[in-house]
Amino acid sequence: MRTSTLIARSASSSFRSAIRSKRPFPSLSPSFLAFTASAPLRSLGLGLRGPNPSFCKPFSSPWSSAAEAAEDPADSSDDTVEELLNRGEDRIHQLMKMERRSEPEGGSHRGRWFPYRDLFKSGNAALGSREVIAALDPYILDARKERIRRAVENRSYSVCLVVEGLTDFGNVSAAFRSADALGIQSVHVISKDSRKRYRDNRHVSMGAEKWLDIELWNSPTDCFTALKNRGYRIVATHLGIHAASIYEMDWSLPVAIVVGNEHMGITEEALQLSDMHCSIPMKGMVDSFNVSVAAGILMHHAVCDRISRLGCHGDLTSEESQILQAEFYLRHRETTIGIVHEYAKRMEGLLGKQ
Repeated sequence: MRTSTLIARSASSSFRSAIRSKRPFPSLSPSFLAFTASAPLRSLGLGLRGPNPSFCKPFSSPWSSAAEAAEDPADSSDDTVEELLNRGEDRIHQLMKMERRSEPEGGSHRGRWFPYRDLFKSGNAALGSREVIAALDPYILDARKERIRRAVENRSYSVCLVVEGLTDFGNVSAAFRSADALGIQSVHVISKDSRKRYRDNRHVSMGAEKWLDIELWNSPTDCFTALKNRGYRIVATHLGIHAASIYEMDWSLPVAIVVGNEHMGITEEALQLSDMHCSIPMKGMVDSFNVSVAAGILMHHAVCDRISRLGCHGDLTSEESQILQAEFYLRHRETTIGIVHEYAKRMEGLLGKQ
């Protein structure tokens, strides 16, 4: 172990020197690469990737693949925010694993909205959240399980974010990242034209889109009608004279925060359909924030106000928390679905023998 550490440190030093001096990187011989496959790669500060991912695995076990995935929240899919939104609802729906509840109609829903049923369908089998967690628990590192537990504990559907007509996916990605960090699980995107191509902004979102419930809408009418039926107030950001200061509002009730286009703001249709308008007081010479910054400020203040009034932001019941935990376990990695399918087959086989 001491020899491997010395070699690793030496290689790390060579790479750092090459970076500082702008010299070509030192070449790595096949024998050295074979050695580093079993040496502590983290001491090199490198992640070896290539056509054969198993090449750099120091060992293999039934849990090794899942354990490696647990260290990177964005590793289960190469989809960027751009790709998710451009592929449309089919790809978005693939991210959501547990069965969704049917949409309430005519404002029939009362209380706080939660979108999932305690049901995951695997072929002809139907599993509950407890069974999903039991199936996947051995394949996820304890550190990742604890992180998921803490994230779920602080999640809420009582505040959701709506972005309308944004043309820069960098702003969308940044807003998604803020929503995830603040415990806001539900985000909505209104876009009449999702075909336009944009640059890759996965480095901005840091993979936050993987853990959020993203819904796509063609118009403010479609989006707001669904949200109102779920029990949300629609609060649109607007600089009009009748807009309320965000500091004067009660954010403890279910609310959908709407932010608009970077250049034109929120459309007239959305303003007309919203329940109220709000603004962020500004004291400088410039009378606007970047849209992703404004979204972050609004969400942060909503969460702080909820904590002040209610004592906490996360408000899921124990049953809802278990369902969302199962949902996160299923999103953990693409291979988790296969693991659950195998678990369901085994359970069916055991029941058949009884």
